[in-house]
Amino acid sequence: MEALYHQSNKQVHEVQSRMGLLETSEKQSVHLVENEIQARIDQIFSNLERLEILCSKEPPSKRQNAKLRVDQLKYDVQHLQTALRNFQHRRYVREQQEREREELLTRSYTTNGTHKKILDVANMLGLSNTVMRLIEKRAFQDKVIMIGGMLLTCVVMILVIKYLT
Repeated sequence: MEALYHQSNKQVHEVQSRMGLLETSEKQSVHLVENEIQARIDQIFSNLERLEILCSKEPPSKRQNAKLRVDQLKYDVQHLQTALRNFQHRRYVREQQEREREELLTRSYTTNGTHKKILDVANMLGLSNTVMRLIEKRAFQDKVIMIGGMLLTCVVMILVIKYLT
């Protein structure tokens, strides 16, 4: 039991040092290091299961101490597993953000794209440029009338509030 415990403890320390290497590794080798760490953690978990069985076979005077040591080792391994999952999640989020950023940077934005499409559709329908200019002028006039009406409504509401309350 002692040899298996020391071997498992040594593997835990190796995994901890590999976790430090994980932060500094290149993008291409991150997956390999992650897989290696996960394999070592799985190996440690299988060792811990054997240690728990061996713990129950220890003499009663040593059993509690052995169980405590195995539980501590299991606790450490669970924290390593959680740390690996957190690192993988952060890496996934970072990669997702990079993909979204690249997608946004490659997307072309045109302010007149809609306007051009409307003109193309109107030309296909047979409307002349003169008619199109009249429509654009009318749209501008409608916008001015709308803004004027909004301002007039606000002034009337202010006057009503001021003199009726």
